[in-house]
Amino acid sequence: MKLIDLLKNEQLSLSFEVFPPKVSSSFESVKTATEEIAKLKPAFMSVTYGAGGGTSKYTLDIAKNIKELYGVSTLAHLTCVSSTRETVREMITSIKDAGIKNIMALRGDLTPEMEEQDRSLWHYRNAIDLVRELKESDADFCIGGACYPEIHPESSNQKEDIKYLKEKVDAGCDFLTTQMFFDNNLLYNFLYKIREAGITVPVIPGIMPITNANQVERAIKLSGSHMPQRFKSLVDKFGSNPAAMKQAGIAYATDQIIDLYANNITNVHVYSMNKPDVAQKIQRNLSDILG
Repeated sequence: MKLIDLLKNEQLSLSFEVFPPKVSSSFESVKTATEEIAKLKPAFMSVTYGAGGGTSKYTLDIAKNIKELYGVSTLAHLTCVSSTRETVREMITSIKDAGIKNIMALRGDLTPEMEEQDRSLWHYRNAIDLVRELKESDADFCIGGACYPEIHPESSNQKEDIKYLKEKVDAGCDFLTTQMFFDNNLLYNFLYKIREAGITVPVIPGIMPITNANQVERAIKLSGSHMPQRFKSLVDKFGSNPAAMKQAGIAYATDQIIDLYANNITNVHVYSMNKPDVAQKIQRNLSDILG
């Protein structure tokens, strides 16, 4: 199923992101975790792609397994940073042959080695280049793109960020998924601004349940997310107690999702971190709301 068909539906839905293993020795354990999440029958599952394409094969293996074994629609991430046109086209063909109809088109994170390279020599320097490549292919994918409710770390200001986002959408993105955020007001303000800028495609909020205190620093580093005082107080109070922090983090994420649904957001994507118990508890908290 193409995700755009789901996103046009006004019924409330919940989806989960999983990631492939970094090394082959952990493939089976990761596969099992993603299968446990698939058993929850989410609206769809996205499967990430390693930096520099290092886990590209596993991305496709996991996505294909979820789709074929559990009938869950999948969204395969595809990054293009420093990749050759031949490599990207081979991946596009592989994804198409696997029967996957949805691709999240991303530039991808820059590794320290990439930071030193001459980017003018790359075939793809930004996600918009990959979006155009996908639109020109004969695969007829539903194409997703990333957006930042606060600001992309490499943008000088939000106005510039939204300008580039509009160009990416105009190039062919069917929908957008946000980076994690911990204050829903940031999303509501962002949605107002992009609608004013003429971006009308569906936007799926991405929610990250912080279930241990060590995740906080990494979340800030990855996304530059603003941590509201309410969330900081939660970490200060429960961060040293793993069980309490996990329960509080799930409750905070659940509260964010309920508020989003209450404010006419119909689709929410949860960054599960391959934790089936966390995904299960969040879904259970929303059972009557989702119906």
